[in-house]
Amino acid sequence: MALTLCFLLLLGLCGTTVSEGLPSPTKSPDVLEFELPAMNYETKDSYDAGPIGGLFQMVRVFLHVVQPNPFPEDTLRKILQEKFDISADYEKIISYEIGIIICAVLGLLFIILMPLVGFCFGLCRCCNKCGGEMHQRQKKNGTCLRKYFAVSLLVICILISIGIVYGFVANHHLKTRMERTRNLTDSNFKDLRTLLNGTPAQIDYILGQYTTTKERAFSDLDNIKSLLGSGIHEQLKPKVVPVLEDIKAMAEAIKETKEVLLNVNSTLDQLKKSTAQLNTSLSKVKGDLEQSLNDPVCTVPPAAATCNDIRTSLSQLDYNNNLGQLPSLDEHIDRVNNILRTNLSSQVQKGYKSFNDIPEMVQNQTTDLISGIKSTLNSIGSNIGNISKQIPIQDKLSNFMDYINSTETYIHRSLPTLEEYDSYRWLGGLVACCLLTLIVIFFYLGLLCGTFGYDQNATPTRRGCISNTGGVFLMVGVGVSFLFCWILMAIVVVTFVVGGNVEKLVCEPYQNRKLFQVLDTPYLLNENWKFYLSGMVFNKPDINLTFEQVYRDCKENKGIYATLKLENSYNISEHLNIQDYTGNIINDFENMQVNIDNVVLLDEAGRKHLLDFNSSGIDKIDYDAYLAAVNKTPRELNLSLFADNLEAKANDLPQGNLKQSLKSTAETIRTIYHDQVIPLEQLMSTAYKTIQELKHNSSGLPARVTNILSSLDSAQDFLIKHVSSVIVQEMKKYGNTIIGYFEHYLQWVKISITEHMAACKPVATALDSAVDVFLCSYITDPVNLFWFGIGKATIFLLPAIIFAVKLAKYYRRMDSEDVYDDVETIPVKNF
Repeated sequence: MALTLCFLLLLGLCGTTVSEGLPSPTKSPDVLEFELPAMNYETKDSYDAGPIGGLFQMVRVFLHVVQPNPFPEDTLRKILQEKFDISADYEKIISYEIGIIICAVLGLLFIILMPLVGFCFGLCRCCNKCGGEMHQRQKKNGTCLRKYFAVSLLVICILISIGIVYGFVANHHLKTRMERTRNLTDSNFKDLRTLLNGTPAQIDYILGQYTTTKERAFSDLDNIKSLLGSGIHEQLKPKVVPVLEDIKAMAEAIKETKEVLLNVNSTLDQLKKSTAQLNTSLSKVKGDLEQSLNDPVCTVPPAAATCNDIRTSLSQLDYNNNLGQLPSLDEHIDRVNNILRTNLSSQVQKGYKSFNDIPEMVQNQTTDLISGIKSTLNSIGSNIGNISKQIPIQDKLSNFMDYINSTETYIHRSLPTLEEYDSYRWLGGLVACCLLTLIVIFFYLGLLCGTFGYDQNATPTRRGCISNTGGVFLMVGVGVSFLFCWILMAIVVVTFVVGGNVEKLVCEPYQNRKLFQVLDTPYLLNENWKFYLSGMVFNKPDINLTFEQVYRDCKENKGIYATLKLENSYNISEHLNIQDYTGNIINDFENMQVNIDNVVLLDEAGRKHLLDFNSSGIDKIDYDAYLAAVNKTPRELNLSLFADNLEAKANDLPQGNLKQSLKSTAETIRTIYHDQVIPLEQLMSTAYKTIQELKHNSSGLPARVTNILSSLDSAQDFLIKHVSSVIVQEMKKYGNTIIGYFEHYLQWVKISITEHMAACKPVATALDSAVDVFLCSYITDPVNLFWFGIGKATIFLLPAIIFAVKLAKYYRRMDSEDVYDDVETIPVKNF
């Protein structure tokens, strides 16, 4: 029944797709993950017999020795095709079953002959024959024979005991496994229900993931400003931003140039005033010296020579640096001020704003298109929902759920009967084992009493009670053996023939899948169908769908769709053609129009600003003349040295007004040097550096402005003529992202249905549970071990009977004995 259930369930699932046992994680490039709900099954997909498995394997080896022939595939095919003729093909059966037949015939001979032999043996002993005469002839090797018989019987009893242990173990194992049958059945039916009930949840999950995908796409569509607009903005940035940055830097340079011009012009004014003041001070000092040198003392030698020297050095007080001849920078400053009346920085900010408004422009221009794409995506969801309804799942599920329920009810109703019959079988097996145990106990007791009660000095007629009891036990064991051994052998023969054939014809070919290969023979089960399974599923018997392939795929936990090749009934690839769903979205994106031609980086006022600055003439100022003028410092006068020399010469003059006047003038010159010359030198040094800076900044202004205007024209031309290619590129990338979500989702749906949904491992597990576990492991293996153990013990009863009868003569008390005139007593150690 369990085998039939599994087979019909497999066929029933052929026209549908059901649920799956393992998750199928799939990850998109944007971390959009889907994973089918996992299913947990109770039934293990493999069975381990435990330590007793070694004994089962030993029996299989024995069966292989007895029955080494390969599986009779041709004979089975003829039987299934109802072409088997027992009269014509009996030789093949005999050839295949020859080993089992020989063993069975030997067993039947045992069954027939043992009662006859026992009957004849009993009559013979009643006639004081066959060892029945209570007289023992004395032999010189009697002691050796007694020991030989005792050891042989002991070894045989041990072998019989091992067989009995096998019987007890097998009988108990079969009972415990039958008790587990209910749990095995319940777990398999529960797994099948889990398989069937999980389908709606997985279908709902697949449909629900479209909502997740759609929400992700809607989110990206709503964020078209930051995704598409920013993408276009980022692509244009390398072309536009450097130009705006250069213009911004030029605006700052113009302001800095104005500040430097003002600084230079102010410094020059200060220099002119300071120079004029210095010249005035020096002219006054020079006049005072000339007036002092008119003193009469200067006419008297040697003072006259000193005065002449002083008069000659007065030319050192003359200073002229031509600063007054330098033109003013007021005109250039006025030009720059006129240029700065137009705020170039604000013009640059307008360019930035116009450029940064591109994402907003993209959003405003695609509002209607986004609404259309959303409508298309909603319609795709409806189409996918319709496809899920077209796959015939729910109807099949309800039918098979009813069938599973009825089958489970039948099995549960039959299990108590099976358990009751098994209890009778267990009791019968226990009785058989106990009979053998009783026999071997008699033998053990006989050996024990006979061995330890034997007195080597006692004559046969004077043997002790214990020794005699041992002989009696041996003969009782012989009698019981004759009474029941044929019954035990009958049990062995029946179980051997049935269990051996089930192992060789069902279990072994099921495990190596030759049984499936036979069922997959073309035109076997239906002479009009090449492949029976495809004919049952699709009514198309030419499709290569085999039982072996279906079982193998289910064993590997593949989906029913791929396992049963359901694409021949409902091709999901045709109904989930990605292009059919994404084509409209692609067309929408291709028809998307985004116009950003009105982006102006710098208006005409800004351009005029740059051109006016370029023609301001700052670069044409004679900076070398200014540098030469400010580089002529009053340090050349060397007033400090002049004052020191003047004071030294005054000291050479005699005391008087002239000397005091010259010293006073020298002190005045020092004051002029500290108060006017040194500050003037510092101011000139500052002016020199400032003029150098202005010269450096203005030297490249025309070329710089020209380059800026050229870059500006190039960037503006790019925005007008080539921005469309950038928009198309970014729009394609954006569209591929949106479409990629649904391509990924549809691909996942296709893979889930074809490869992961309805993973039929529970079906294969149920079939394994019915055949490999229940029939072969639970029943056949213990039954085979039972007949192997009981048969072994029963066969060894034959030599045990012989040795027991022989040995009993040495233990039992005889009625008469041989008498010799010269009896040589040889002491022999008791065994």
